[in-house]
Parts: sequence; C-alpha cells; structure tokens
Amino acid sequence: MHRNDRLALQRIDRLVGDRLPPALYRETVPLHIAAWEVPGEPVPFGDAVGQTYTPVSEGTAWGRPWGTVWFHVTGRVPASWRGIDGTRPEMVVDLGFDGSGPGFQAEALVFRPDGSIVKAVEPRNAFVPVDGDEIDLWIEAAGNPSVAGTFTFAATPLGDRRTAGDDPIYRLRRMELGLLDETVWELQQDIWTLRGLVDQLEPNRTRHARVLAALGRAVDAVDPDDVAGTAQAGRDELRAALSAPASASAHQLTAVGHAHIDSAWLWPIRETVRKVARTFSNVLDLMRTEDDFVFAASSAQQYAWMKEYYPELFERMRDAVAAGRFAPVGGMWVESDTNMPGSEALARQFVEGKRFFLEEFGIEPLEVWLPDSFGYSAALPQIITAAGSRWFLTQKISWNETNRMPHHTFLWEGIDGTRVFTHFPPVDTYNSELSAAELALAERQFAEKADASHSLVPFGWGDGGGGPTREMIAAARRTADLEGSPRVRLGSPAQFFSEAEAEYAEPPVWSGELYLEYHRGTYSAQARTKRGNRRSEHLLRAAELWATLDTVRTGATYPAERLRSLWQTVLLNQFHDILPGTSIAWVHQEAEATYARVADELQEIIDTAVRSLTGAGDRALTANAAPIALAGAPALGVSVAASVLPVTPERDGDGWTFRHERFHWAIDARGLVVGAVDLTTGRELIDPAFPGGVLQLFRDTPREWDAWNIDAEDGALGTTLTDVIEVVADGADLVVRRRFGSSHVEQRYRVDPFSGALEVEMHLDWRERQKMLKIAFPLRVRAERTESEIQFGHLSRSVHANTTWDAAKFETVAHRWIRIVEGDYGVAVANDSMYGHDVQRAPGTDGGARTVARVTLVRAPLFPDPEADQGAHEFRLSVLPSASVAAAIGEGLRLNLPPVTVHGADEVAPLLTVSEPGVIVEAVKLADDGSGDVVVRLYEALGSARTAQIEAGFPVAAVTQTDLLEREIEPTALRETTGTVRLDLAPFQLVTLRLAR
Repeated sequence: MHRNDRLALQRIDRLVGDRLPPALYRETVPLHIAAWEVPGEPVPFGDAVGQTYTPVSEGTAWGRPWGTVWFHVTGRVPASWRGIDGTRPEMVVDLGFDGSGPGFQAEALVFRPDGSIVKAVEPRNAFVPVDGDEIDLWIEAAGNPSVAGTFTFAATPLGDRRTAGDDPIYRLRRMELGLLDETVWELQQDIWTLRGLVDQLEPNRTRHARVLAALGRAVDAVDPDDVAGTAQAGRDELRAALSAPASASAHQLTAVGHAHIDSAWLWPIRETVRKVARTFSNVLDLMRTEDDFVFAASSAQQYAWMKEYYPELFERMRDAVAAGRFAPVGGMWVESDTNMPGSEALARQFVEGKRFFLEEFGIEPLEVWLPDSFGYSAALPQIITAAGSRWFLTQKISWNETNRMPHHTFLWEGIDGTRVFTHFPPVDTYNSELSAAELALAERQFAEKADASHSLVPFGWGDGGGGPTREMIAAARRTADLEGSPRVRLGSPAQFFSEAEAEYAEPPVWSGELYLEYHRGTYSAQARTKRGNRRSEHLLRAAELWATLDTVRTGATYPAERLRSLWQTVLLNQFHDILPGTSIAWVHQEAEATYARVADELQEIIDTAVRSLTGAGDRALTANAAPIALAGAPALGVSVAASVLPVTPERDGDGWTFRHERFHWAIDARGLVVGAVDLTTGRELIDPAFPGGVLQLFRDTPREWDAWNIDAEDGALGTTLTDVIEVVADGADLVVRRRFGSSHVEQRYRVDPFSGALEVEMHLDWRERQKMLKIAFPLRVRAERTESEIQFGHLSRSVHANTTWDAAKFETVAHRWIRIVEGDYGVAVANDSMYGHDVQRAPGTDGGARTVARVTLVRAPLFPDPEADQGAHEFRLSVLPSASVAAAIGEGLRLNLPPVTVHGADEVAPLLTVSEPGVIVEAVKLADDGSGDVVVRLYEALGSARTAQIEAGFPVAAVTQTDLLEREIEPTALRETTGTVRLDLAPFQLVTLRLAR
C-alpha cells in the first residue's frame, strides 16, 4: 500500500475509533437501579418481581458463574430531550462485557412491568428502545462465564457447577439513558461500509482512489469539537461513493438473518432456552423497523421451548411466521449430528421437526439447514427426500484441513442414488457481519461462478450473541447496489434456493458422504453419552414394536404421547455438541442422567406390553424385537426359549481355546487372540506374531479443539498393552485383567453359541489424561475396502491412502458394524456403543496381506470438560469371520438388540414376516394420526435390487406407501397389496408402509 494511502486510512480509523463513539449519544442521564440475586436456578418473571430488591450502582460486582441477577431499572426521559430532530432516547447497558465473542459471556433479557419482553442485551446489541417518558424495566441478567482465553484449550472448572465457584465474575459498567444521535450513527455505518470496501479494492484502480478520497473528505468535514453539528456534512461527502452502482456481472448474495444457537455447548440446555428467547426477542424488535428483513431459525425444539416457557413471545413469533418474516427452516427437531444417530433416529429428527412446524404454523420447511454439524451421512439425501424436503445447506465442510470441496452449489447423491440440490455458502461463515471482506470472499471463492451468479450469506451473531443487528441491516442496505461489491439483497432461504435452482439447471454431482476432514474425535469423546444414545435408540425400537403388537392383539392403549416425548428427549441429546461429546461437564452429566431415566421408562413400557401379550405364567420365553431371527427366536415375536449349550474355554498348554463348529479361537497367557481358524474355509485369520484383541494406548494431544479432533500424527505414537494381571476361566467366559497407567480393565472373552463370533466385553476404569484407547484386530486379510454401517445401509471406503481424500479418512464413523472385505470374503467387527474406527494396511514386508481393524473405545480430552470420560465404562464388541453383509447386520443386531428372556404363558406370533433377509424392518409403530394403522419402515440393506414379500400377523384392510411423515405418496416399491404385500426394492431403498387394520 502506498504511504499516502496508509496515512489517509489512519486518519479515517482514528475518526471512527476515537471521535464518533463519544458523540453517538448527545447526552446521558443515570437511572435508578436495584438488584436481586436468584439463590438457585433461574426463576420466571412472575416470581422475580415479587422479591426484595437492593439499590446498586454502576461498578457493582454481580453474577456468580451460571447465576442470575434481576435488575429493576426506573427513571424518566428528561423533558429537554423532547422534539430534538434526528435523535431518540434509548437505554444503554454494559453488564461488564469483555473481549470474548458475543454469546460467550453475560447476557440479559429485558421485560416490561406486565411481563412482556422488550428485547435482549448482549455485547454487540446493548441498547433497549424506550417508549414513552417513564422507564420501568426488569432485566434478567445471566452470569454465564466468559470464555475469553478458553479457546487456548486450557482446562477450565467453569463448565461444572461443582467447581465453578460462587464469587461474582462481572462488574456492572453502565445502565443509563442516552439520547442517540441518529445522524452520527448513520455516519458510522457509511464509513464502516466504505472503509471495509477500500481494503478489498485493488489499490491502483480508480474506484479505490475515489472511495479513499471521499472518506478523506468526510474526515475533513467532521469537526471533532462538534461531531453532532457536522456529521451530516460528513455523510454528504460520502453520498456519491455510496451511490455508484455495482457492475452488471457482480455476484448476487441473498442475505438471510440467522443466529446459529447451539442447543448446548459451553452452557447447559437450560441456558439455551434463555439464549433463544433473547435472540428471538431481538429479531422481533428489529422487524418493527426493518420491513424486508427475514430471519431464519431451525430446530423445532427451540420453538417448542418458546411455546412452553415464553408464550407471549411465541405468539409474536407465530404472527411473524404468518407474515413471512420469521422463517422456520431445517425441518428437524434439532440441528443434530448426522454421523452417529441411528437410522430411525435420523428419520425422526425430520418427523418430529416437520410435524411441529406443520401443527403450530401450517408451514413445511423444504430447506434442510445444518451449517455446523461435523460431517454428513451419505444416507441423508434419501432421508431428506423421504421427509418431503428439497434442498440442503451446510457450511462446515469449509473447515476441511486437507482438501477443499470443489463445489459450492451442486447435487448431492446418496447411497441409493437420490440427489438433493445443495449449497455451501462461499462466505465460509454462518455468523456474517456483512462486512466488505466477507462479501468479497464469497464472490472470490464461489466455485460455480462461470455458470451461476448467486449465493447465500447467513448473517447475525450466534449462540446467544443476539442475532442480526441494526448495523448489519445498514450494511445490507448500503451494499444492495454498490460499485466494487457484490450485490446484497435481504431475503429468505426459500427465495434463494428457488432462484438458484432455476438459474443452475445442471449443477455438478457429488456422490457419497460429505466427510469432514476435521473433528474426527467426535466419534469417540464422552463414551457414556454415546452409549446412552445407542441404548435409547434400541429401547425405543423395542418399546414401539411391543406396544404396537399389544395394541393390535389385545386392544391395549398405545402410549403414543409417552413415546413421542421420549423420542424428543433422545433427539435433543443428538444435537451436534451433545452426542459428539463436545460440551461442558454439566451437559454430559445431565445427558447421562437423562438416558438413565429414558431407559427406565422405556423398559417399563416394554415390560408392560410383553406381560400383556404373553399372559401370566412361568414358561421361559424369548422376546426378539430384532428384524431377523436371533438366538433361535423368530423375528418380531415371542417364542419358547431355545436351549443351547455354551461354548466354554478349554485349557490348551499355556493358553485357552474356544471350539465352535464354525470357528476355533485361541487365546494365549497374555490374554491376546493368537488364533482364529475359520473351519468353513480352512483359513487362519490371525498371525500369532500380531495378535488380536490387543489394547493400544495413544497420545491424544491435538493441535486444537481437544474434544473434537484427533491428529494423524498421534496415531503413530501408540503403546501396545500386553502386561496382564491374570487370565482365568469363569464359566463360558475367559477373564483377562490388566492395569496400565492409573487405569485398569477387565476383558471377558466368550463365543456366541449360535454365530460362533468371538465376543469381547470390557469393563474399564479409565483414569488417563490426553490419551486414547483402541482395541485392535490385525487380520490376515488383504482388504481393499471396508463396509461401514450407516443409516439405512452401508458405505464402502478404501483402505489405501492413494489420494489426499483417502488419506484424510484416517478415522471414520460406523454404526453397529464394519466389514473388512477381501474379494468375496469378509470379517465383521461389531459393537454395542462405539462409533470411531480405523482400518489400515499393516506396515511390514508381508505384501499387504495383513489389515488392522481398530475400534476407538475412549478418549480423555481436557477441553471443554477436563474430566471427560474419567471413570467406569462398559463396551462390547465381536469379531465374525466368513461374514456376509447380512451376517454383519445380524451380529450388530445381536449386540445391540439381543433377545431377552421373559416368563409368561403363551408364545406370541410375529407381527410381520419378511421373506428376504436383505430387507430390514427398521421400525414398527402405530400411525401418528391416531387412526390405529400400523406403520412399518424398512429398507434394502445389502446394496442390490431385490423383491420381498411381507405378511402381516393381523388382518389388513389396505396397504399404502407413504413418506416419513406418513403421508401417502405414489408407490415406488409397493407392487402388490392383495394378500401378501410385494415390494420391488432398489439398492438401499427406504420405504414406509401404512397398513390399515
């Protein structure tokens, strides 16, 4: 930059930084302030106003961590302020804000005496409008701990109520009445827009020189001793520069008001409820003065909280939705993780989310809005379409640390071939200020600029930072048609997608998962939270099945509302900072307690239904809720318990052997698997020099984002744990006890008498820090690929690292199983609660004939929860040789949805019988509309077209195919409905059937 330009910019910045802010308010007057500290958890307005308040002044310390202080503020607008043109009174509040971002420190919500909400106060939105001459306001201030400096990833006690302390952490700086000078404020916005533009313009171009000169003239025109009297003169000098129109080829941005609010993260769920109220009240206040401003908010859960806790605010939201100003988007219950929720759970995110929006507003969002989740399942396009949605938006893939996504607007193709029109905003943020730098970045990065001209920019402070501000709206107005800038238009997501889709008729196609090359540690952090999720998903499946069967067979009342409430609880905990394990201690402590309550309630529903079905009696019966026969029990029914002899470990020299008719498993004196003979093929799958079942401890010190990330470099810094305390036989189990570091583990080996799979059950007391524990199975298999279970199917991934895209997938996600594939031979590794896996070619000189499959068990990050994963854990996994995909599915179901022994009088015939083992019934329930119809969700699971017949174990009047919301659609798979139901399924096709009774 030329020296003269640099000096000119210094003069401009000095005006903006030092001269204009003191002149923003022509006068200020103090207000009377009184305070009451809530002794425990937050209380509603009605409880707060009746308390005894103590006078306080500016400078008073307030707010213990996570505490709440109510301020009562009274005063009067001076008579001398009336009738002064270009001014208006407003209250100005500084709760003691610091340098951390908005949304990550103190916040407040302002009420009128009647309990109605005015708006919120945050660091970048610190004013409160004043109506009338009398000020009488109640302010609920939240002492949320500041995270200034926290993102250095140091352990902090503030995320746990037990260690957060009780001393005040804020000091009230300002709570007074000010007379806003509107002309000075407008001048600030003019200069901010043009000053930012200067930095984006080429220094030697005419436009750069003219804007810089105009800014210089504005500085000259504003008298530092009389800013109020000369601010308009400064604006006049900028008028021509602001009026110059954009070029005909300028990029077009649709600016959508937005405030991404994590449903929990560095704060608990209860604080999210208040963050949402603060943000939504700000938005409604902004809509009073900005007619074309549209705000988009996702997550039906957050709307439901407003309905429950802030009904007055919710009714105003309802009016804004009806007016098209407040746009529900996403159509999901929360912005969930999409890697780890099970098939039915991810479907229910859409069912519950869309149903709420339809019931409350009569609106069905068509945009799936997931800007911040940590990668996107290849099953999602089909689920989106099955839910009746059309478009998908995310931002997070811009965080890739290795490869840049080649597209911003494209068709995303899922595992079944479904394609969804998808947009990545090239602005690379979902919290834009609409700055010149952000707008220029969007145009510069837009990959499809040769064929398309349109992108979306979400703007507003997120996470309780207050959402869009009047300053951002001012920026949008000034860049609507400004030379040197992309054009900015305020609009809605639906408006953008409709126009972008029409403009770009043949976008490129991206097939398969949208893998985030970052945040891979989210598959494993907070293992107890993940276990709770997995258990809840399968209990929900069983509860719906048995309750449906009970209703159909006995006429029992179906517990629809209980099940819906439990589903919503589990769906909330699948939010993308809860299930991934990336929240503070408070959040995960609460999640674990919630999962325990959910399990108890679901077990009670299951027990009640099964007792009703079987009747009173002492016969030993087996109830199998799985969609395939397990342990000798038919699918989806109750049968006489099968009798089978266990496979017991036999002493064999220094070790032990399990002898099954299909496989022999050898375990040595160290408790390691040194032999795995597949008797069906004669193959030995274990080289004794590279035993299986071995625990490996790795350093886990990522460069940043502790709970989120695993670095590839740490994968080379592992220690194999072979020291053993004892190996003893205990009935059908072989028990291995080890100690390492400050931790100890008990491994129990057993062989399933039906499948012959080797099962490893682990009881771990984990006391390490910044370490990661994996269990490894080196196999004498030359695998080119693995198959990993995802929602409604499975995904193939390369084992090699030929390209940067392959190499970046050094830790991947799977649900209940992975399958290591060599030609037509496969070995399945199944689990009951883990998600993180890695499969690699073994190093060495064996010609690549060895593949190491590892499952990540537990981690120990320090941030944001310094006690993450400490304590007791339980894991169960199994290894099954000669495993087809169908066998791998069965093994995953055996570990997660095992048949249970019950006692009763009668067997119970299956509710459904499916002729094809490759067709999996995912859910059986009664219809949401209360009709009593039975709804069955199923999918083709093996990846090839097939025909299946379904027979119902109850009289059926009619069969229709529906979408996920149980609305009838044109049949794509349903071919015959008289007598036996016939389905012709495409690979991985998801189908929902409604069976009228």
